[in-house]
Amino acid sequence: MLLMKSNRNIHHAVFAMMLVLLLISAYACSSSKADEPHNTFKKKTRVHTDHSNYFNKPIAKAQDVTARCLECHEQAATDFMKTAHWNWLGDEVTIPESTKHKEPMRMGKKNLINNFCIGIDGNWPSCTKCHAGYGWSDETFDFKKQENVDCLVCHERTGEYRKSKSGLPKKGTDLLAAAKSVGFPKRENCGVCHFFGGGGLGVKHGDLDNSLEKASPDTDVHMGRENMLCIDCHKTVNHNITGTAYSVSVDHRNGIGCTDCHTKAPHKDERINSHLGAVACQTCHIPSFANEVPTKMDWDWSLAGDDNRPDNPHEYLKIKGEFIYNQSVHPTYAWFNLKADRYIVGDKIDPQKTTVMNQPLGSIKDKTAKIWPFKVHTGKQPYDSVHNVLIPPVTAGEGGFWWEFDWSKALEMGAKRAGIPFSGKFDFAATTMYWPLSHMVAPKEKALGCTDCHSKTGRMDWKALGYGQDPMMTGGRR
Repeated sequence: MLLMKSNRNIHHAVFAMMLVLLLISAYACSSSKADEPHNTFKKKTRVHTDHSNYFNKPIAKAQDVTARCLECHEQAATDFMKTAHWNWLGDEVTIPESTKHKEPMRMGKKNLINNFCIGIDGNWPSCTKCHAGYGWSDETFDFKKQENVDCLVCHERTGEYRKSKSGLPKKGTDLLAAAKSVGFPKRENCGVCHFFGGGGLGVKHGDLDNSLEKASPDTDVHMGRENMLCIDCHKTVNHNITGTAYSVSVDHRNGIGCTDCHTKAPHKDERINSHLGAVACQTCHIPSFANEVPTKMDWDWSLAGDDNRPDNPHEYLKIKGEFIYNQSVHPTYAWFNLKADRYIVGDKIDPQKTTVMNQPLGSIKDKTAKIWPFKVHTGKQPYDSVHNVLIPPVTAGEGGFWWEFDWSKALEMGAKRAGIPFSGKFDFAATTMYWPLSHMVAPKEKALGCTDCHSKTGRMDWKALGYGQDPMMTGGRR
């Protein structure tokens, strides 16, 4: 009898212990799941006023739409006109670690050059198709005129609104239909410029193209699986859109990052979490880019102007030269502390070396730097072979290279506009630009595994990164 009672007590104790463990386990699992951003991210039911009744008369010109918008949204244009999307210039900034430029300066698309279309000075009507304004056709454009703000490019929903030279709506655009359709920005609104930057689809950004409009989970897990929009990450306050493009920026001010949402150690395996001090999230979770649409990897201006070569937008254009496009590209990896050096118009170059237009800063010794994935775009572009400075030519502008195919004239005009000397002698120099990757995030099942980096056939160049050999054998940085 005593033995039976003892056994019953043991059974009760065991059952109670198992129940406690089960409750702890359930709590831990629910807590873990709750901590995962995709479980706490709420698919928003975005309420937006139907504006169709506000626009019921024919609209003669685009500025009339803006005037109507401002009747209710009185502060919108004032706020927007303070942003880089309007001015194509950022706030004053000092270039980190620069020995050439120690004074603060404003920089942006308005005054920098790149190794794609090179520069906008003298080429405004063509370049400003992607300006969120109307009528920027030369240096006299008035940035203070509120009616020249283009509300439709970010807010219209017809999918038929197209901009043409100087940012004006394409001839025949149904402005009334566009105005009636306005709502919060969708991916297509952002993509009409950002997917086509540099003069065509997939030219500039390796991780931004129209495959993201209706993305599958394999294309981008945030957009495809969670149905997120650009504005879910690039949050906007008073029309200032957060985010940093290192083609025109040198630091992370106004930037966003994975850890804005993924605030806790994201992996169950602590060996993986231990990588986070030296490896950016994007490095493992963007194993390749341009997976559905090819991206331009090389642009050689020196071969432009050949009448004997047929035009092919992915190989050669007489007005632009020769290109190389690639698809499903493995990134280039480099240390990056979210700061960059920058080539400024008038800087001397060594034509025997490759000029890096926006060198990412950081090294294995820099504890603020991590290994990041990049698209690296290479090019050959014109420079003054006596003064050894890169020259932004006039191309699309009247009398420019696209009109007369005369490099000397195009460069003379461009140098004059830029305020730099031109000797009359020129050649073409090798350049590169780095594009940090943050879109086209793969599902976790397709993220890089251990042997993708830590093996004889791994993708990391450990020596170039400063390790000497695979850190799995020697340990991480110290």
